[in-house]
Amino acid sequence: MTAATKPCPICRKPRSEKHHPFCSERCRDRDLARWFSDSYAVPGRPAEPEELAQESWREQD
Repeated sequence: MTAATKPCPICRKPRSEKHHPFCSERCRDRDLARWFSDSYAVPGRPAEPEELAQESWREQD
């Protein structure tokens, strides 16, 4: 299956060049909403509270 024939990852309809890799602005926005609502996650171990605190401390410097 080539990139041109892959369906929209949200609704499985044919992709649109204008909204690649989605078929429409609606599906593109739905994907963005999933990122904002934490529906997607990168695999890995959960962060420890101490690690998060250290990151926060470094960002303030």
